[in-house]
Amino acid sequence: MERRRVVITGMGVVSPVGNTVDEAWNSVKNGKSGLGRISLFDPSRLTVQIDAEVKDFDIEKYGISSKDVRKMARFTKFCLAASAQAIADSGYTKETLQQEKTGVITGCCLGGMDAANDGFVKLLDPEAGPSRMPPLTTPLMISNEASANVSIYYGLKGPSWALNTACASGTDAIGLAADMIRSGRVDVCLGGGTEAAITEFAVSTFIKLIALSHSYNDCPQKASRPFDKDRDGFVMAEGSAMFMLEEYEHAKKRGAKIYAELAGFGTSCDAYHITSPLKDGSGAALAVTEALNDAGIKAEEVQYYNAHGTSTHANDVGETNMLKLAFGEHAKKLHISSTKSMTGHLVGAAGAIEALFCVKAINDSFIPPTINLDNQDIEGGCDLDYTPNKGISCNVDVAASASLGFGGHNGCIILRKI
Repeated sequence: MERRRVVITGMGVVSPVGNTVDEAWNSVKNGKSGLGRISLFDPSRLTVQIDAEVKDFDIEKYGISSKDVRKMARFTKFCLAASAQAIADSGYTKETLQQEKTGVITGCCLGGMDAANDGFVKLLDPEAGPSRMPPLTTPLMISNEASANVSIYYGLKGPSWALNTACASGTDAIGLAADMIRSGRVDVCLGGGTEAAITEFAVSTFIKLIALSHSYNDCPQKASRPFDKDRDGFVMAEGSAMFMLEEYEHAKKRGAKIYAELAGFGTSCDAYHITSPLKDGSGAALAVTEALNDAGIKAEEVQYYNAHGTSTHANDVGETNMLKLAFGEHAKKLHISSTKSMTGHLVGAAGAIEALFCVKAINDSFIPPTINLDNQDIEGGCDLDYTPNKGISCNVDVAASASLGFGGHNGCIILRKI
């Protein structure tokens, strides 16, 4: 039996570089940074005082009532807004979507950290204590609430799942959504990622891991510098990107516009360490190779790779090694960039927004840059072409995006022009 093909017919995004697809893409095309000083809480007690926040965001402009908004954590609001964009972009309405076999799969790592943080503050306040904790703390903070609220708002009664594979969550959610369509369980599926974990508690936990950039508090836009000698950690970010995925013949029948085909998905685990990736990149290479095989695409057919590129010493070297294993000699010809240099690290939503930039790279024949790549760490092992500081026009028929998460979780998707 011929395998069902999966295509992208709608996209939506809420991010530090823009709250629409066009705005976000134009920002990264032009090397515009979304990083700045933390404003969501007072960071004066912390050694890290920079992040990448969503700005000028208003969930109510999507028709969500203020009563419903009060029942949502920040990560859920982002996801619902990005989903609303993707649905509208696909040509569906709430009514027409309810008539389809539709699922929702969201990737999220940390969930409603704002709700958890507020709950901790009340619990530990001597003048408040357990009796004054917000009653909706649990339903606000658990990571399934993003997909649940999308299903509730749109009346979608098919599968509604939340996936947590750390920083690979968004990529894996998109891949799983595609597999659901291939299997015939659904014809249409929203897939993507969401995250909003910029709280004093969450940022402090990453500081203790020595994972965040701490040397650029006075110049935040310079802090995320993947593959550069002077990198010293990633920058926490927030946002959501969601896709309307659809079976190809189904999309054609209704006359939908098609952005790209989601041609392949691969996943693996390093089975090595709870935070560190394998230095030789062999675990992540398995996911990339599986995705290529799944797509029926040869390594040398890929023109663009959107890197996980976190700006940490461990990731950037290990990922470079992974590319050499997975792509062989073709790795030297690949156009590579890390858009985290502009967006920061959206954690569970990172792979989703990076998949969106891959689609736009295909549609616009353009490779976005890795900004702040002023002194490439060639001696340290980062010796490939990472498109330093300025994007380039280039035909892109096939793009790949991989995400590598704590616990050794690796995911990769292959996108193809159609």
